[in-house]
Amino acid sequence: MARQVIRLTDKQIKTTDATGKEFTLSDGDGLQLRVRANGTKSWQFKYKRPTDGKSVKLSLGTYPQLSLANARKKINELHELIAKDIDPKQHKVDQQAEHVKMYHNSLFAIATQWFELKRETITPEHASREWRTLEKYIFPALGNTALSHITAPLAINTLRPLEKDGKLSTVKRICQSLNQIMDYGTNSGIIYANPLSKIIKVFKKHQVTHMPTIKPEELGGFLDKLYCAERTADKTKLLILWQLHTMTRPNEAVSTQWQDIDLKNKIWTIPAAQMKKRREHRIPLTDEAIAILELVRPISSTSPFVFPGKSNNDTHMSKFSANAAIKRTLGYKGELVAHGLRAIASTMLHEQGFDSLLIEACLAHADENETRASYNRTDYLEQRTPIMVWWSEKIKTASTNKLNLSSKT
Repeated sequence: MARQVIRLTDKQIKTTDATGKEFTLSDGDGLQLRVRANGTKSWQFKYKRPTDGKSVKLSLGTYPQLSLANARKKINELHELIAKDIDPKQHKVDQQAEHVKMYHNSLFAIATQWFELKRETITPEHASREWRTLEKYIFPALGNTALSHITAPLAINTLRPLEKDGKLSTVKRICQSLNQIMDYGTNSGIIYANPLSKIIKVFKKHQVTHMPTIKPEELGGFLDKLYCAERTADKTKLLILWQLHTMTRPNEAVSTQWQDIDLKNKIWTIPAAQMKKRREHRIPLTDEAIAILELVRPISSTSPFVFPGKSNNDTHMSKFSANAAIKRTLGYKGELVAHGLRAIASTMLHEQGFDSLLIEACLAHADENETRASYNRTDYLEQRTPIMVWWSEKIKTASTNKLNLSSKT
């Protein structure tokens, strides 16, 4: 006949003192209170392993952090496992391993791995903006969630408040980022499929607002104002003309460095790190573009930058300088921005009948045909040269005025 066990009480446990030797008190059903020599008390479960009948002890937690009532509740759960032929100790090990796996495979952890690769293909400014957006809107809610637990409804519900606030462009960018992160997880074998690939379809469509620009026939009037603008610094005038002739983005134009210009071969090579698509871009320099460099050289001969800052030769002008002059001094607020100068070039070149592929190469646009782009390594430098010459000549003849430089920097 089995010996009857007298159940423990909280009062008994509290008043049990250390004896200098370790001992155990039984509560029945395999639950034991282990009292160490120093008086520390902890719970353990003594049971027979269902696989081989071997006696095993499993630590449950310390007392009083784990109360008597909760220890008994935990014992009942463990007996249910044994009834299913599950070893509680192995089950605990498996659960801990799963928690570790979930932590290392959380959305934040996988996004961090993805971002290390992504940042190599985009500009630092773009990378910083993309990561900040995730930090602000996604990681607080979903960052600690295992990638395998991320579902379309979960992501959609997280983004709905942004949609309600009218931040549709932010929603679109986040959906793109999440889609790429989940693709990375799929390709890495962490999840079987990407559940977020189509979530952008459940949100209101973001209407793209194009950069303000002027019509090609207005180019002459714009140049007239630029050439004669007395309140616009010489460096700013030359910067705008440099951007116009080279068809570059404002950031690329303002950060031009002398070391990247090969006057002998008439080529400006923009390093990959400064390009939006992280791909080196070579630009054929026309006679008019080189003339701009000759005009600006006296101003910037002691700087590594073609358009140095006003008070610091070791840096370049602000990326907002050209925009500010166009909007305020030249009076084109709401009609034209610096980036819109590229649109004028694109429109006129297409109207002239130049090959669209070559025009896009002049603008350093990525080929939308991904298969063709993956095999195509040429930048069409030779084919682009006559296009750049035509464009510079068009700018030159668009205005009958001459550039007025006032020696203001």
